[in-house]
Amino acid sequence: MNSTVRLALLLWLAGFLTASGIAATKPNLILIMVDDLGYETIGANGGTSYKTPVLDKLAATGGRFTHCFVQPLCTPTRVQLMSGQYNIRNYINFGNMDPKAVTFGNLLKSAGYATCITGKWQLGRDTDLPKKFGFDEHCLWQHTRRPPRYANPGLEINGVEKDYTNGEYGPDLVNDYALDFVTRHKDKPFFLYYPMMLTHDPYQPTPDSKDWNPKAQGEQVSRDPKHFGDMVEYMDKLIGKLVARLDSLGIRDNTLLVFVGDNGTGRGTRSMMGDKVVIGGKGTTTEFGMHVPLIVNWPGKVAAGKVHTDLADSTDFLPTLLDAAGAKAPGNLKLDGRSFLPLARGEKGQPREWVYSWYSPRQGADMTVRELAFNHRFKLYRNGNFFDLGKDIEEKQPLQVASLTGEAAAAAKLLQGALDQFKDARPANLDQPGAKADKAKKKKAK
Repeated sequence: MNSTVRLALLLWLAGFLTASGIAATKPNLILIMVDDLGYETIGANGGTSYKTPVLDKLAATGGRFTHCFVQPLCTPTRVQLMSGQYNIRNYINFGNMDPKAVTFGNLLKSAGYATCITGKWQLGRDTDLPKKFGFDEHCLWQHTRRPPRYANPGLEINGVEKDYTNGEYGPDLVNDYALDFVTRHKDKPFFLYYPMMLTHDPYQPTPDSKDWNPKAQGEQVSRDPKHFGDMVEYMDKLIGKLVARLDSLGIRDNTLLVFVGDNGTGRGTRSMMGDKVVIGGKGTTTEFGMHVPLIVNWPGKVAAGKVHTDLADSTDFLPTLLDAAGAKAPGNLKLDGRSFLPLARGEKGQPREWVYSWYSPRQGADMTVRELAFNHRFKLYRNGNFFDLGKDIEEKQPLQVASLTGEAAAAAKLLQGALDQFKDARPANLDQPGAKADKAKKKKAK
């Protein structure tokens, strides 16, 4: 066979493989974010209070990051995660995201992906927002209203409000939608963003709990630690159903699955890591409010069983997904995150030197800002408070920067440099509504 014929045969074969779907295609992308789940809750991370066999297996067969940090509260993290930008650039207020924001939904849809969001929304009540943010389909709780989310819930499915009254369980319903979405799109690349409703309080029985009540109505305040454990384990079970569906469809090997928490565990919730007690610190800028689990699993593509000590934060997820998809953000879109996919693959990548946070939930007229930067051991706040987290993880004894020496002094200089990068990053127009409210409040006080 001469070289010309051989080349022609190879070209024909390549075309055949592409047409038949055997050739490599863009990977499917699934991002699962759990509500109010701190680092200490997962067995693979050393947690001993709850059983999480599905996540433990995903960690053992994929990559586990030990130093992933997000914002201390729901909406701030969601905005950072979806936009790849720190809150200082685009955060408005609690429960909303700027309708002009560009999200990973927009970018992946433009890259040829079928897109879906299923789970908790909390980003604004405009019915068109999911599509504006790039999602073809949505099955959501807390979009146009705030009904119960667990027993007998209310959801919004592709813009239609639907109430359930026959003992249905909200997390089951949105998980079923996720299963249906991946089944319907198994033959083309899809992006599923799955911000779960679990494990946010109220801590209520799940269908697997002994005291499950299918006739329960509403969401009475409850912090029963027993039911929190039930919710953690049910969350793990639902993820297991999704993984099993990917396996049965034969698309598991071509699917990147990323799992993360949206902030620390609910305030005051006690969990164990062996003989160590960890108390949830949601809403605080301490370790217990921002440190969350991060697991990355992609058979044959992500280094199996590897533990990564590199820093990661919630702005890194958008660039990581684009990296996996072989897509790029527009040149005029300023991204603060960086892809951690090379690290997950066992490559050098671009490890972070620090994590930055501009935290200001902006609930009501409260315009308080906590701005900070930190690395593995040291943390510096904009107000000058400096902490050695190796000795003071609860941040009770701030150190004077002027008195630091050696490694601590070098860290303070590094972290001050990080803060300086964002000195003028806040757009003035984003603070106008709050500024007016603050002015009115001061006027009334006089």
